[in-house]
Amino acid sequence: MKFNIAFIGFGVVGQSFTRILLKKRDFLRKKYDLDYDVVAISDIVKGSVLDERGLNLSSILKLVERGRSIELYEGGRKGLSSLETIQESNANVIVEVTWTNLRTGEPGLTHVRKALELGKHVITTNKGPIAVAYRELKRLADSRYVFLRFEGTVLSGTPALNLGLEALAGSYVKSIRGIVNGTTNYILTEMEKGRSYAEALREAQRLGYAEADPTMDVEGWDAVGKMVILANVLMDGDLKVDDVERIGITGITSFDLERALKEGCRIKLIAKAWREDDAIKAKVSPEKVPLTDFLAYVDGTLNALTFSTNCIGDITIIGRGAGGVEAAHALLSDLIAVNRHLSFMEGRR
Repeated sequence: MKFNIAFIGFGVVGQSFTRILLKKRDFLRKKYDLDYDVVAISDIVKGSVLDERGLNLSSILKLVERGRSIELYEGGRKGLSSLETIQESNANVIVEVTWTNLRTGEPGLTHVRKALELGKHVITTNKGPIAVAYRELKRLADSRYVFLRFEGTVLSGTPALNLGLEALAGSYVKSIRGIVNGTTNYILTEMEKGRSYAEALREAQRLGYAEADPTMDVEGWDAVGKMVILANVLMDGDLKVDDVERIGITGITSFDLERALKEGCRIKLIAKAWREDDAIKAKVSPEKVPLTDFLAYVDGTLNALTFSTNCIGDITIIGRGAGGVEAAHALLSDLIAVNRHLSFMEGRR
């Protein structure tokens, strides 16, 4: 199977995925009979280039690593917008890795929608489009007989969605509960060690765990987006971001953490979704987690999720929920999944 890939967005995740593709090219051919050319890259800051014969990825990465525009690449067509790249390239797989907007889903929503309308497969780590319009996009993908994959939108490279959709297929997911934001978990862990909230946040920013504007993380929005996706995809919900009750960690003090420990608990930012009568509900808020609960021992940037099922009880996964390499691995697993499904379909003809 040969894929022509176009990147929409080329930040940390896109570059990490490019390095993985270069490193694993022979492995992908031998193990999965999967081959590829990256034929286009479009980034609002780094520029755009299209060459239907395939780009030299090593040359592209050298330009980016030197802080130079990819439009200095020798050859190819330059200056196309993201939508023009999707429409005019010969790509049959669009890798959408632009920034996340949980209110509108843009610009990723327009990118994903256009790619699917044109009959192109989409793999993405962008929470915005999936949180805002999952049902619409899934129907659109199905109507065009293409795949929409988004494993990296929840726990990055830790396989939360694949676990629920594939490994737990046939089980009824009654509830989902866990720690899904590494930045806030790191801050709370550091505060337990004696740092103030401000000190812990500054250290998280220094280490690259938190953005210069940490609002998405510390106010709970990132966790809300992930729970909306989990609830809608794995529990057949129809939640919107505003349906989720949300409290961040900015009001938590070192005194709160000390008092919780004296009570045999630790404070964690807990995200959960559950069934209530015929409705799906979700909430993100700091909770006192008893030391008898596994989640109390998930520290630092680690994430964890427990799926409560009707067949095999509780299943818990733990792993890193952020990072360029981790998110890139999610993209790789999605590309391999698309290849597997298409190979199966081709074999049945």
